[in-house]
Amino acid sequence: MFKRILFPVDFSDVSPRIVPVVREVASRFDSRVHVLFVARVFEHLGSIYVPHPSISRFEAEIMQGGEKKLEEFVGAHLQGMDVVPQVVSGDPAEEILKYADSAGVDLIIMGTHGRKGLERAIFGSVAERVVKGASVPVLTVNPYKR
Repeated sequence: MFKRILFPVDFSDVSPRIVPVVREVASRFDSRVHVLFVARVFEHLGSIYVPHPSISRFEAEIMQGGEKKLEEFVGAHLQGMDVVPQVVSGDPAEEILKYADSAGVDLIIMGTHGRKGLERAIFGSVAERVVKGASVPVLTVNPYKR
């Protein structure tokens, strides 16, 4: 049923806490796990007179760093699994939804940060936006509750 699972990671302390759930679901359904890291883009900084080449170079370095960090994450936490690692840039919720559609995933498994109040108003909730916009089931996991 769930042959292709999307597991978005952000390299916070939340990501490793979701791994046991991803492993369990993937093993039960013999699934391929697409592990996605979305590097935030900084094109809005151009409006405050940061030279465009500086922004582009910085974003390229973030992408390279994201690829290295994702390789390390997969090696440390998802060894022995059928994994497709991918790094993209953009708005996290939008890119997760785009990737889910383009890769034909059957399920998205992601953690929640549990932000509240002002922090949530400023940063928003990627998980909430994904749940509302996804065309496939989304399993959200609170990493701080067992």
